Amino acid sequence: MLVGIGTCAFTLVSAYGFSGVLDSDVQLDPSRIAAQIVSGIGFLGAGVIFKGRNMVRGLTTAATIWVAAAVGMACGAGMLGLATMLTALHLLTLFVVAPLIRRIPRQ
Repeated sequence: MLVGIGTCAFTLVSAYGFSGVLDSDVQLDPSRIAAQIVSGIGFLGAGVIFKGRNMVRGLTTAATIWVAAAVGMACGAGMLGLATMLTALHLLTLFVVAPLIRRIPRQ
């Protein structure tokens, strides 16, 4: 939740936060902030992945952080439909698809 709120805030600030302090002839590129958010979230995601002898742990947590950031950015950019769809697909994957995959026998 905090990742989504933070990325939403960064997206809003990058899009609207500087209009009162800049001259009218200055052009800003909000996509630069979005690119840096993605880089930072990737760094956080990499930090929660642990590799043991025969096992990798934390991939679902890393993916959840990544999706939470995407939802927050979509909300900050005013794309509420996209944010809703991402949330629904993520919940479907976590609570419906993942348990079904666990039932498939491993070889």
